[in-house]
Amino acid sequence: MIELAKRITQSSAFQLTIVGLILLTGTLSGVESYLLADGNETALTTIAVVQDLILWAFVAEMLVKILACGSRPWRYFASAWNVFDFLIVAVCLLPLEKQFTTVLRMARLLRTLRLVAILPRLQLLVAALLRSIPSLGYIGVLLGLHFYIYAVIGTFLFRANDPLHFGSLHESFLTLFQVLTLEGWNDILATQYLGSDLTWDEGMQALYAGTRVSSGQPVMAAAYFVTFIMLGTMIMLNLFTGVIITSMEEAANEAAASKRRLKEQGVAPKLRDELSEVSRRLQELSAQLDSLRTPDDAGGDTGPAGSAQLLR
Repeated sequence: MIELAKRITQSSAFQLTIVGLILLTGTLSGVESYLLADGNETALTTIAVVQDLILWAFVAEMLVKILACGSRPWRYFASAWNVFDFLIVAVCLLPLEKQFTTVLRMARLLRTLRLVAILPRLQLLVAALLRSIPSLGYIGVLLGLHFYIYAVIGTFLFRANDPLHFGSLHESFLTLFQVLTLEGWNDILATQYLGSDLTWDEGMQALYAGTRVSSGQPVMAAAYFVTFIMLGTMIMLNLFTGVIITSMEEAANEAAASKRRLKEQGVAPKLRDELSEVSRRLQELSAQLDSLRTPDDAGGDTGPAGSAQLLR
């Protein structure tokens, strides 16, 4: 039974079936979002039944994998991906009441994340992201300082001209985040470059009447936005990319080393068995030779008959 479970879990058909079920449950969750708007209760009930069947298929998958561990079923939980699968299925099995239907639907949608645990390439990407978190944290601190310095400078320089985008420190932070995405930043630059009287419509001018003094600063505005974008987008975001790529290479090397170790661990027992078999055969041959030498040691016939016996 244990060997059968191992063969099932290692077969490609088993893996493809689980991937298909994961894709199906994700697709059904998307279809369910449309049916909720239409109020089609019959279709919703059918989808719920199919989702329950898929859930029990996932439970059966876990049981087969645990059975494949033999006399040490706790080895199933030695893999973080297996623990991840177990938690998702366990959440879906919680006895939630009707008022928690939305939570149950969200839990079903979480099962789509099991693709990460099934596909090795996705596992590699997630491992690389987790590995890069410490380095990304330091880059994030540096980027935060970059934002803070430019937000304070922008508030001092452009508050009077553009209170909409630079009226306070937190508004300056939001504006700089928009600039960092390179979405509509040229309009913000034009406001500081030419003055808000030339770029705002009458409605906006009336809204901030009395709290705004239009004043264009061509040199300061150009230097401010160009340096912010150069440092923020062109350098720091590229640092994020570089750290993630390096982490992916390290994760790939570690995965390759792990496969080599597993292969060596699988070959070592086979070599030990072959050496044991060779040693056993050598002992049998040695015993046969000893039995043939016994007549000579006792002074037996050493003539032709004895020689023939030894040859036999």
